[in-house]
Amino acid sequence: MSSTHLVLHDPEGHLEAQFPLDRAPHECLIKAVFGWTGDPGLTPADLQQIALLLTGAARAVADDVRRAAHLLPDEHAARALADVVLEETDRRLSVRMEGTVRCVQGRARLVRALYERLDRLVSAAPEPVSTP
Repeated sequence: MSSTHLVLHDPEGHLEAQFPLDRAPHECLIKAVFGWTGDPGLTPADLQQIALLLTGAARAVADDVRRAAHLLPDEHAARALADVVLEETDRRLSVRMEGTVRCVQGRARLVRALYERLDRLVSAAPEPVSTP
């Protein structure tokens, strides 16, 4: 029996860097989560699934933030702030996930903050030098 699966070994994350996370679905989910004004009528299992999705997005965007921060000089203020945001992200992601609205909204806030930090890092990055 032959396998049709291909395993890629990419310990440095080069493939992730070339194929960024699709941001639009996460932003739509975040908007929906923040639109909940009361009980959204979801089961704890459904809320946990949403929290799990947002946790995965937070980890992926945190990796993008980390890569973008490392493009800046060590003394750059945006890099220092990114380090603080990444430490806070690690702390918040270490908290056990629950099937609650509060947990889902906390994860949504985290992903939103990471995207905002990523945007600031990208705008602070030095322009690539063009060669003639």
